[in-house]
Amino acid sequence: MLQREFTDEQNMFRDAYRKFLSAEIVPHMESWREAGIVDRSAFRKAGEQGFLMVWPDEEYGGMGDPDFRFEQVIIEETCYARAGDWYNSLHSRLVGPYLTRFGSAEQCQRFLPKCVSGEHILAIAMTEPDAGSDLAGMRANAVEHDDHWVLNGSKVFISNGINADLVIVAAKTDPENNPHHMTLFVVERGMEGFERGRNLKKMGLKAQDTAELFFHDVKVPKANVLGEPGQGFIYLMKGLAEERLMGATGYLASAQLSWDLTASYVNERKAFGKPLAAFQNTQFKMAEKRTELDIAQVYLDHCVKSFNAGALSAVDAAKAKLVTSELQVTMADLGVQLHGGSGYMDEYPISRQYTDAKVSTIYAGSSEVMKIIISRDCLSQDYTPFNTRNF
Repeated sequence: MLQREFTDEQNMFRDAYRKFLSAEIVPHMESWREAGIVDRSAFRKAGEQGFLMVWPDEEYGGMGDPDFRFEQVIIEETCYARAGDWYNSLHSRLVGPYLTRFGSAEQCQRFLPKCVSGEHILAIAMTEPDAGSDLAGMRANAVEHDDHWVLNGSKVFISNGINADLVIVAAKTDPENNPHHMTLFVVERGMEGFERGRNLKKMGLKAQDTAELFFHDVKVPKANVLGEPGQGFIYLMKGLAEERLMGATGYLASAQLSWDLTASYVNERKAFGKPLAAFQNTQFKMAEKRTELDIAQVYLDHCVKSFNAGALSAVDAAKAKLVTSELQVTMADLGVQLHGGSGYMDEYPISRQYTDAKVSTIYAGSSEVMKIIISRDCLSQDYTPFNTRNF
C-alpha cells in the first residue's frame, strides 16, 4: 500500500472535511444536478467552516497556510464523494490566487474576505468561441479612458459563470500591434453591460453551472485592473501549472473512485456461477489499472511536493494532467464495461463517472496540447538524457 506524506494536521483536516461533505454537500447533489447549478449556500457553508479558501492570510479569514496539500485533500475528498461538479476549488485555488499574486493590497482588502467567507463566488473568463487553448485568438478587447476601461466581447464555457459575483476577464488591450497584449479585469456582478447567457447543458458535471458571458461597453474602473495592463497573458501562463496540478488531483481521485466502485461490483456480481473477479480477464484488467493508478499517484504527489517548493515546471504539470485525465477516462470506461448493462444505467455511480470523465481530457488544455508542450521539451536540443540527470 502506498504511504503518502500528509501531516497529522492535514489528516485531521481530511476527516473534518469528509464529515462536512457528508452532512452539507452530498445529500443535495442530486437536486443540484437536476437544477443544473449548485446552490450558493454550499459556498457559504464551506466558508463558515473554514473549508473554502484555506491559504489566504488570517487577516482575510484564511488559515495563512499555502501548503497545496490542504487543497489536495479538498479536491480528493470532493471527487471521491461524487461531488466533483461542485467547483469549489476553481473558486478557492484557481481564481482566488490571482488576487494575491497580481492584485494590489487595496484589491485584496476589498475582495478577499467575502471570497473566503463564500459570500462572493469567483470565476475566470478566458475561453471564447474561437479561442480555447490558443489565447492569441481572443477577440474580447478593452479600450482605456481617463479613469476606466471599456470592455467588449463574449466568453463561453465559463465555469461558475451563473453563480459568479466576481469574474476575472482576459481581454486584448493592443490588438492591432500585439496579439499577446492582454489585461485582466475584475468584473463585478451588476456592472452595466455585463450579461449572462444560457446555463449550458453538458454531457456530464450536471450540477456545475457553465455559462456564456457577454460584455457590452462595460465600464471597468481602473481600480479593478488586476496587475499591470498588458501583462495578462504572462499572468495567465503563470497560473497554468497550478491549474493543471489541481485538475490532475481531481482526475486521479475520480479514477480511484471508479476503480473502487468496479472492484466492489466484480466481487459481488456473478456470471456462470462465480464472481466476475474470478475470471482472468477481470483480474488482468483490474491489475493493470491498479498499477497505473498507484504509479500516477506517486508522480502526482511528487508534483505537489515540487509545487510547494516553487519548483513545479509547466512541462511536469502537463505530464501530470495528461496521464491522469486519460486514466480517468479509461478507468471509467473499463468500469462501465465490467458492470455490463448495469453500467449503462444512471442509478449506478459508474455511469456518471463515465460521462463526467471525458471533459478532463479537454479543458485546462487538451491532451493534444499537453503532448505538444511535452514534446517541445523532450525533443529539444537542451533535453537532458536520463543517465546524465541529477536526481
